[in-house]
Amino acid sequence: MPDAKRDLSTDLGLVLLAVIWGVNFSVVKVVLAELEPLAFNALRFPLAAWVMWVLVRHLPGPRVPARKDLGRIVALGILGNVVYQLCFIFGLDWTLAGNASLMLSTTPIWTVILSAAVGHERVNTWVAVGVAGTFAGMILVILGGGDGFDLSSQTLRGDIIMVFASILWSIYTIGSRRPVGTYGALRMTAWTLWAGTPFIFFMGVPDLLRTDLTMSSVGAWVGVAYAGIMSVGVAYLLWYRGVQRLGNNRTAIYSNLVPVAALGTAWVWLGELPRPLQLLGAAVILVGLSVARLAQPPDPS
Repeated sequence: MPDAKRDLSTDLGLVLLAVIWGVNFSVVKVVLAELEPLAFNALRFPLAAWVMWVLVRHLPGPRVPARKDLGRIVALGILGNVVYQLCFIFGLDWTLAGNASLMLSTTPIWTVILSAAVGHERVNTWVAVGVAGTFAGMILVILGGGDGFDLSSQTLRGDIIMVFASILWSIYTIGSRRPVGTYGALRMTAWTLWAGTPFIFFMGVPDLLRTDLTMSSVGAWVGVAYAGIMSVGVAYLLWYRGVQRLGNNRTAIYSNLVPVAALGTAWVWLGELPRPLQLLGAAVILVGLSVARLAQPPDPS
């Protein structure tokens, strides 16, 4: 019974993560109307890092990782918080929203392949079926939406960068599995954020100096707070907890639940009714997620 309750709390946490990231698309769109992307990151990542410091400062246990793990954790922080974020921002700017969603939806596929390659988890047939199902559902959601979808030479640069971002996030997920099992999700979230935030901040300083922050609206500052505390701090913590408890593959597949959450929030908050094809795609994603999640537990790494 305790394991069942823990699994349920983990699943609910990953659903919450999907909702947080789904809402974040609208939040970022509002904030970027007033702030440059690098300035936005330079504000939200220090905020997330500070929140993590508040949470871990009285946590019993090690204050810093062991020397043998330090290099890996710093590398994960730079990979997941710096390189991935740059690829995401510029890739999204150079392609269509529909293309970007589709490219990012390959994350579970890369995670399954790379997890098997490094010997973390064998390719489970039902997990593979579930991953394929969520990918098919993503295609239906994108085709049913109005964001556009076009695999042409005009979007090729952005498409390639978004695929690269997807692979980077898969590597970030797989690389974190051993240290998150040793130190726990909260410490790993804090340490990787602290490793990546200085780079994010200093890259954004030129844009910050050119921006009159006193002219930013209350809505923009609320968006910065949400994007920092929720979409980075809380969401990364939930992701790490998923990796720790469910393994790489089953956690990664929840990323394809994000567009379903985005459809729901747009419906509730903006009155944007999803189209029939989008509803069908959302249903296919949920079925694929259920198939993968109910498959046998992952092999221990």
